[in-house]
Amino acid sequence: MSRRSFLAAAGIGGTVLSGLSWAALGAPGEPALPSPKPRVPLKVLPILVWDHPQRAEQRSWRNWGGVHTPEAAAEEVARIKKELAEIAKTADFPVEFAEVASVNRMADMAKSPQVEAADAIIVYGAGHNIGGCENFGKDVILFQRHRSGPVYLQYEIVSPRFLRQHTDQAAFAHIRDEDVVTDRPDEIAWRLRALCGLKNTRGTKVLCIGGPGAWAQPKDVVPDLVKKIWGLDLVTISYDDLGRMIGEARADQAAVALAKTRAEKYLGDPGVQLETQRQFVDNCFLLDQVFRRLMREADTKAITISGCMSTIMPKAETAACLTLSTLNDDGFLAFCESDFVVIPSGLLLANISGRPVFLNDPTYPHDGLITLAHCTGPRKMNGKTLDKVRVVTHFESDYGAAPKVEMPKGQVVTNIAPDFKSERWMGLVGKIVDAPFLPICRCQIDVGYDVPDRLVAERMPGFHWMTAYGDYTKELGYALRRVGIQWDNLNDLEPPRPEV
Repeated sequence: MSRRSFLAAAGIGGTVLSGLSWAALGAPGEPALPSPKPRVPLKVLPILVWDHPQRAEQRSWRNWGGVHTPEAAAEEVARIKKELAEIAKTADFPVEFAEVASVNRMADMAKSPQVEAADAIIVYGAGHNIGGCENFGKDVILFQRHRSGPVYLQYEIVSPRFLRQHTDQAAFAHIRDEDVVTDRPDEIAWRLRALCGLKNTRGTKVLCIGGPGAWAQPKDVVPDLVKKIWGLDLVTISYDDLGRMIGEARADQAAVALAKTRAEKYLGDPGVQLETQRQFVDNCFLLDQVFRRLMREADTKAITISGCMSTIMPKAETAACLTLSTLNDDGFLAFCESDFVVIPSGLLLANISGRPVFLNDPTYPHDGLITLAHCTGPRKMNGKTLDKVRVVTHFESDYGAAPKVEMPKGQVVTNIAPDFKSERWMGLVGKIVDAPFLPICRCQIDVGYDVPDRLVAERMPGFHWMTAYGDYTKELGYALRRVGIQWDNLNDLEPPRPEV
C-alpha cells in the first residue's frame, strides 16, 4: 500500500488520517525535516481595451481618450508591461502576469484560453467596450489613466455606464467602486496581494489533531460553516494515533538525536533564554518533527490541535506551545485549540501578509489599550528576523516549554476579531506599547489604538483574535467582500463629532 492509501473517507465529518506509523512517514530518501510549500502564485491577465475610430466630417467621430490608433495602443501595451514588471519585481507575494491582450471589444476575450487560465483580470479601459468582463467569473480590477499616460475614456464613464449601467445603483455585486484604480500601480498591487491571499486560503487542507472544533460552540456547526464558506478540507487524526506515533518516534534514535541537535541550535541563539527544563524543549522539537511528517502525509502546511491544554501533554511529555511557535517561524500555519471560529482569519491573514500570525486571547479594552496573550507566539512575526524569547512553562499547567516572545514596542499590528457566525469580522490596527510578563498566557502584548474604548468593547465579537505585524486592513476588506463576510474596520469609522 502507498502511504496515501491510509487516507480514509469519513463521510460528512471530513477525512480521517489513520493506520499510520512513524516508519511509514519517514520512507528512505525523504527529507527528515519536510518544509512547507510556498504560496501559489496569483495568475493575472491584463487586457487593454481601446477604440479605433475613423474620422467623419461634420460629426463627432471619436470618444474621449488618447489611445485611438494601433501605434498608440502598442505604446500603451509597452507602458502597461513596464508597470506590471515593476509590480512583479517588488511584490512580497507570488504573482504571474500573462501577456497583455490588446482588443477593441472585451467580448472578443470571452471563453478565451487566456481568460480561462487567469485568476484575476485587470481591465485597462482606454476604450468604450469593456462590457463582458463581468461575466468572466474572475475577480476584476478596472484601471484607468488621468495623468499617468494618455487619458482613458473610462475615466469619464466607468461609473455611469459600466458600474451603474445607466442607473443610480451599483449593477454588479462582484465589481464595485473599490475595484477601480486611477493612475497608481501601487493601488493595483495591494489588491492583487489580497486576491493572492484569498486564492491561497480557499480550499486549504487543515490537519486537525483530535478533530476540528470551535470555542464554546456546538459540535460541528462552525467547522461545517467554514467548510461551506472557505471550502476548507478538514483532515482528522486521533490522539490515540498521534500518541502511538510519538512513542515510535521516541524509540527512533536518529529522530531523537535530530530533535536534540535542533533544540541545541535553538537554545544557542543569543536571543533565547531558557527558563524551563531542557528535556521539555527536546520533546517539543521531536513533536515538531512528528507534526511535519503528518502534514506532509496529509499534503498540507496547516495544522491545529484540539487538546492543547491537557490531552497532548502526557503523550508528548511537554506542552505543544513551543512546537507551534517553531512551525510558524518556518512557514507552516500552526494553531492551538482547533478553534475554527478564528482559524480562517489566521489562514487569510498569513496568506495575505506572507508572515506568521499570532492567535491570542483578548482582554477588555480600557484607556486606549487591550492586552492580547497566548502561549504559542511565533518569533519571526515580521517574516524575516527572530524576536528575542524566554522559553518558560505553559502558564495554566506550569509544565512543558512555551515561548514568551518579546514583541517589540512601537510595532504596528493588524488585529482580527471574527464572529461566531462567520458574518462579521471586526478589524483594528494598533501599536504594541508593552510586552509585559503578567501571570497569564506567556506571549503577551499591550496594544494601543486610536478609537474609543467603548466602541471596541461593543463591536468585538466572538472570542479569539488573530494578530500580525503590519497593516493589512485594506487587503482583508477587499478579500472578505468576495466571501460574503462583513469587514468591520474600526479604524475606518469617523470620529465622533464634538458636542456643540
